[in-house]
Amino acid sequence: MPRRQRETPRRIVLFGPAHFVPLRSLALPKAVAFQTPLGTVQVESEMAAELEAVPGVTRHSAAHAREHSLEVQLPFLQRTLEDFRIVPLVVGDATPNEVASVMDAAWGDASTVIVVSSDLSHYLTYEDAVEVDRRTADQILALGPAPLSPEQACGSNAINGLLITASRHHLRPKLLDLRNSGDTAGARDEVVGYGAFAFYD
Repeated sequence: MPRRQRETPRRIVLFGPAHFVPLRSLALPKAVAFQTPLGTVQVESEMAAELEAVPGVTRHSAAHAREHSLEVQLPFLQRTLEDFRIVPLVVGDATPNEVASVMDAAWGDASTVIVVSSDLSHYLTYEDAVEVDRRTADQILALGPAPLSPEQACGSNAINGLLITASRHHLRPKLLDLRNSGDTAGARDEVVGYGAFAFYD
């Protein structure tokens, strides 16, 4: 389809791991907007209310207060999209099926995009990280079937839910890039891995 005919994403449903607050399942914020140096991003209140009705989803201000896993995505979205709202969900000790249920409830037309935020391996040597992250990427590209572990990705719970959802909706994953912090700056004795994946129908 020509690019001019594609629907521009207007609703971004964000999933990221909980780093600071023990959390049983998934948490929406009580806040109505997030602010970055690039401006204010409104929370999509209607969809947030719908997702709050999904079992395991709660409102939890403390889970969002210091959480960077979602906020780190906002400047990229603000630079890319002119007008959008977010539905931010912090993911705690949720099962893959619990996460997938929320993603299925959020599933919509081309104006809705699901974004999962996560690092990959942490504090391995450069060589070990390359090997571990390559295996993780292969698992994601194969849509499982074995679930990712927290050692492979801090957002493994959200990623595992995404892989279930992707399978249900017959999406095809594509690896966009795979690197670690040793490729860009700093020493290579302890690095953090990063990957970018897109899922297409």
